Amino acid sequence: MSTLWRWALAVVITLGTLVWQRMTGPTYPARGTVKLGGQAINMKLERSNTTASDQRVRVQVADPEVTGEVVWRRYPSSEPWQVLELKREGGELQAMLPSQPAAGKLEYQVRVRRGAEQAVFPERPAITRFRGDPPAAVLIPHILAMFVGMLFATRAGIEALAPRRDLRLLAWTTLGLFLLGGFVLGPLVQHYAFGQWWTGIPFGWDLTDNKTLLAALAWVFALWRLRGGRPARGATVAAALVTLVVFAIPHSAWGSQIDWGKIPIGRETPGANR
Repeated sequence: MSTLWRWALAVVITLGTLVWQRMTGPTYPARGTVKLGGQAINMKLERSNTTASDQRVRVQVADPEVTGEVVWRRYPSSEPWQVLELKREGGELQAMLPSQPAAGKLEYQVRVRRGAEQAVFPERPAITRFRGDPPAAVLIPHILAMFVGMLFATRAGIEALAPRRDLRLLAWTTLGLFLLGGFVLGPLVQHYAFGQWWTGIPFGWDLTDNKTLLAALAWVFALWRLRGGRPARGATVAAALVTLVVFAIPHSAWGSQIDWGKIPIGRETPGANR
């Protein structure tokens, strides 16, 4: 296989992993369809929003006979559900979930009705998390470093399958990108978004931080095995596989989350439109 084809294969695998990670993650919109009055109503509920604004809930439905509401409460909690009327704005129904502090979560559900018929979406309430807004000068380099790091990790794993290849440059590039993206820029993004620098081991179980740590350690081990010009193809393939597996884990899983038991009701919606 030529060098060009190896890079092409690495790009396909990396992009596939990123798409899977995105679509299975807890911030990917909840999508589905409900039927009401003989018509299908497409639903798309956002599961992430900035702290700077209330979160808009939209239901695209032109039929003026369709009305509805949004029920919500802080998550996780056993508080009573609160109800927001969905108000018609042209061809859609809208409501605004109140803004929360960074890492604050709400669970919510849309109920639409037409006459005596009613439909609920989703069956289990969607959970949305509020975050700060990291500056592009930090966020974009972080994303690029992690993406290119995954690309080089995959490329190193493919290269390790061929005999008599020097893998050290690919391995060092991979580790360097992970250190920059995951341990320099990553904590900055985390701080801007949720007010914390690191929520992985030993301070927490945030899978985003912990999977970055695991991938970096895998490449440290691979480089140790590659020292002195040793081939270490097995260690390199293993590090590449560890990287693919951990980065296939949904982004933001087990992420920062406010313990609402420590925050009284009434202090959860600074700046919210009431």
